[in-house]
Amino acid sequence: MARKSRKETAAVAVQEADAACRAAIYVRLSVEDTHTHSVSIETQQMIIARYLEQYPEISVYDTYIDNGATGTNFHRPGFQQMLSDIEAGHINCVIVKDLSRLGREYSYMGRLQDFIFPAYDVRFIAINDDVDSAKGENDFAVFKNVFNDYYAKDTSKKIRAVVKMRGEAGEHIASNPPYGYVKDPQNKKKWIVDEESAKVVRRIFDLCIAGKGPMQIAKILTADKVLTVTAYNARQKGWAMPDNLYQWCAKSVAGILERQEYTGCTVNFKTYTKSLKF
Repeated sequence: MARKSRKETAAVAVQEADAACRAAIYVRLSVEDTHTHSVSIETQQMIIARYLEQYPEISVYDTYIDNGATGTNFHRPGFQQMLSDIEAGHINCVIVKDLSRLGREYSYMGRLQDFIFPAYDVRFIAINDDVDSAKGENDFAVFKNVFNDYYAKDTSKKIRAVVKMRGEAGEHIASNPPYGYVKDPQNKKKWIVDEESAKVVRRIFDLCIAGKGPMQIAKILTADKVLTVTAYNARQKGWAMPDNLYQWCAKSVAGILERQEYTGCTVNFKTYTKSLKF
């Protein structure tokens, strides 16, 4: 009997894997990718859908999406849900557009590909990088993971430099203005007073000047059915409203009284998050 070549053996292994595949489609878009059409959520899904047309034997269990999530850590809702479904035995295949969509942190990417996925008999496919664990190891994947890690580190440094420059120039660097302010529609770098919520802020300060403490002020606002900060923001942005619309707490009141922004100051660099990338 003729001995099969390595290529033929790999082809048989892939066919057998296809027949039993319950696949998870994973797509991710980070904040810095939002202006790049080539990695949009829709583009990733389209590439994976075209790939699957060639392999009708592979069934899709679910699609997991992380929109606006960094690739430098793996604490993402979509990714964590996918891991849970892998652990529960629902999934034995993960398909992504390329390695960078799964993540850009070299050490954990190595753990996923070398230990975690194999431990659960999960086949891993990164289409554009020609990675398919059913075909055996791909040496190029190691170098691609290193490059993706370096890209994330370089991007992080550039973003921090821009934020520092804006802060030192006196611009607001917080993503969202505090309660009582909104971004100026004509100039997103500038905050203007939001009259509706500003009335509540002024009332809180007036009550404090009158001798009321945070707990007493919270009880007054609750009794008068004033929307909490969370409820007000949810209403303004069209989000789901919280259960307790008017239940103010002393901590929220104290937080407003302690914010320097209400004195008209621009406050930057109160905290610093150390990046694990450098």
